[in-house]
Amino acid sequence: MGLRGRLLLAFLIPTLLVLSLGGFGLYRASRNVLEEELGRALSGIAATVSAELKGERVLSVEAADAQGEGSRTWRSLTAQLTEVKQRTGVRRILVVDAERRARLDVGGSLRPMTEATELLRDGLEIQRVLGGELATSQVMFEGTDGLLYKTGYAPLFSDGKVVGLIAIEGSAAFFGPLTRLLNAFVGLAALTLLLLAITAVSSARGLSRPLERLVSAALRIGGGDLSTPVASEDTLEIGILARELEAMRQALESRDRQLKLMLGGVAHEVKNPLGGIELFAGLLDEELIGKAPDIAEARSHLTKIRRELNYLKRIVEDFLSFAKEQKLQIAPLDAQALLESAAQHLSGEAEGKSVTLDVEAEKATISGDVSLLTSALVNLIKNAVQISTAGQRVTLRGKSTPEQYVFEVKDEGPGIAGELQSRIFEPFFTTREKGTGLGLPLARKLVEAHGGTLTIDSKPGQTLFRLRLPLPAKRGEGRGEGLT
Repeated sequence: MGLRGRLLLAFLIPTLLVLSLGGFGLYRASRNVLEEELGRALSGIAATVSAELKGERVLSVEAADAQGEGSRTWRSLTAQLTEVKQRTGVRRILVVDAERRARLDVGGSLRPMTEATELLRDGLEIQRVLGGELATSQVMFEGTDGLLYKTGYAPLFSDGKVVGLIAIEGSAAFFGPLTRLLNAFVGLAALTLLLLAITAVSSARGLSRPLERLVSAALRIGGGDLSTPVASEDTLEIGILARELEAMRQALESRDRQLKLMLGGVAHEVKNPLGGIELFAGLLDEELIGKAPDIAEARSHLTKIRRELNYLKRIVEDFLSFAKEQKLQIAPLDAQALLESAAQHLSGEAEGKSVTLDVEAEKATISGDVSLLTSALVNLIKNAVQISTAGQRVTLRGKSTPEQYVFEVKDEGPGIAGELQSRIFEPFFTTREKGTGLGLPLARKLVEAHGGTLTIDSKPGQTLFRLRLPLPAKRGEGRGEGLT
């Protein structure tokens, strides 16, 4: 069942139960109270009539007394009861003896000495009355006029003995208004349920529509559509879900964009080592097919091929370093040899562009992961070579300070605009058409993993990167132990 249906049921079922059970219970309670009050009133009237009548006079009425104009006693008693009937507004006053034979019937049709069979319906109540108690009929009956009636009973005494009973029938006229009240309550309940149904449907729509939009957005994202933003929602809780879903979409879109850039970057970055491998493999092939192969030269070419292969492998690992943690393999390093090795990786590309690499470094022992630091320096040098034009110089320097060893990579290119310098180390930000934007961010990441810093100082005609690494004695404990 959908959200709308559940909300509709949640609104209507409890209300329906409360209204139906509560209304019916109120109706029954009101009816019982009024019915009991009517019974007490009728029994009270019967008791009053019994007190005004003399039992011996009532028992003296015979069947012949009602013939013609009737006997004086019968007329007197009938007149007395007629007055009571008119004064109290009851429907009927019936006086019977202990054998349940009618003696007087004002408002009814029983003749004297006729058996009152209609009293059989109240057999238990009659027995109690003949025992000297007041009683009322438990069952109401419907008269010929279609109205409901109830009977109150009182014993008739003669010389302290019960010789008969008085039955007073009264109309339960209050049931008419009570029934109308019940009908009005049913109508009000139906109107309330209708209004609640409209409210429930409106509320369900107000809740379900934003949720349906979120579900639709989630399905779009799950289907690969990461470009369509998730609309904000006004409802507080749903609005939070919408914002979180939009944040997730943006993160996925950024990750997807990064992955696409990484795929393009991998193809771009592997060209240089593949070119070197191709070059040295060709040279090795020429050496091997010669008449007198130079084994030493062939081994030299083979060593260079292996170096390029190792560097190619390292490029792939550099890309993976953004996605997983890498443990640094810290070892003592020769800073001068590290810078010269990094420059050697770009010597071919620099020569191809007629760019001069000027390398000068002080000897010093530093500590770090040789592969990762080489990768950081290669990225800086590569960036400088690529930005340079023919005839320009890329200057590589290494010098010691009391606390740090500083590598400098300076080019004579056009420089980097001030507003872009703050973004140059952002992952995947690049100003080159085919650049991956990973070189400089990865370089800074690798340097910071070693407890160092990488900064830029650029102006037209010169860009200077400074890579500062703490000397082994100054490296902070616990720093540079992991790369995330």
